Amino acid sequence: MQLSITPDNPLEWLALKINMVPWPLLHAQIMPVISKAVLEAADRGVFEAVDQGHQTVEAIATTCGLQPKPTRELMGLLTALGYFTVRQERFTLADSARRWVLKDSPESVVGMMLYNNRVVWPWLDQLGNYLQTGEGIDYHGKLNSEEWGYYQHAMSSATGTEAKEFGRRAPVPKTATRMLDIGGAHGQHSVALCRRLPELTATILDLPEAIDKAAPYLAKSNMGARVCHKPGNALTDDFGRETYDIILMSSLAHHFTPEQNQAVAQRVAAALKPGGVYIINEFIRPETGAKPELVGSSTDLFYGLTSAAGNYSLAEINGWQQAAGLKKHRVIWYRTIPGRAMIVGRKP
Repeated sequence: MQLSITPDNPLEWLALKINMVPWPLLHAQIMPVISKAVLEAADRGVFEAVDQGHQTVEAIATTCGLQPKPTRELMGLLTALGYFTVRQERFTLADSARRWVLKDSPESVVGMMLYNNRVVWPWLDQLGNYLQTGEGIDYHGKLNSEEWGYYQHAMSSATGTEAKEFGRRAPVPKTATRMLDIGGAHGQHSVALCRRLPELTATILDLPEAIDKAAPYLAKSNMGARVCHKPGNALTDDFGRETYDIILMSSLAHHFTPEQNQAVAQRVAAALKPGGVYIINEFIRPETGAKPELVGSSTDLFYGLTSAAGNYSLAEINGWQQAAGLKKHRVIWYRTIPGRAMIVGRKP
């Protein structure tokens, strides 16, 4: 997926064609304002207010505790972005946005918006220092209890669409009975597979702080008899010997160094039954010189800043699995999440 500049008329098309539009200004001036505006709108309850019938600028401002003038400016921008339509000065939430930006929607991403606004946004000020020193934030050891709550809400809301696709498409043994979900927290991937495979049970290994805040999200699935949490640490715990048919590590490799990922793969290989699969679920860093890919590249920089590691290429991830004795099995690119893939190794 790429973000593109789309002209509204033939003259703008021509100006773009002959490079008369200073398009870097859009990145430097417009996009930061867009990002912060969307985050604040979610945080202040603007989307809910309009959906509940507060459709004028004055009504939205009163309901959300805002001032009318900046609210009018905010609504103008959000309308230009496609979140709202407006007729006779009354705003309506666009159907395409409703699915994602209402807090009670099953596929809401508001949790990620709140986390980015309240926790992540200040981290971006450290990007210059990261570029200069190479020292990232490594936030997992610095989150307080409230921030862990925002983090788990964000991970749960950001994963709903992906987990459904994972449940449908993950190439796993049909007779699988035991799964280990490393760093799975909210458990949506495990729940999706358990619903697909009636004999499967899953253990979610995660940090105690993560489990404390993620447990309520797992409880909503009503799968407690088949999916459970186990406190632990992926970098130090022994996963056992020939115990599991499926081992998943989703959105965790980018927190670890190559050496740590290799060590995890060795313990995973030992813990898999013959024929079992190890699925690494990650955004993929495009190889230098390959076709540009916005999501994989932007998350690579973000994870470098925040986790002191970053994204990895397909070759690197396959390399960990094969060095651990697993056979290269499949790479499945997500259809709903650009730049993201399941990299699957299989134990002979």
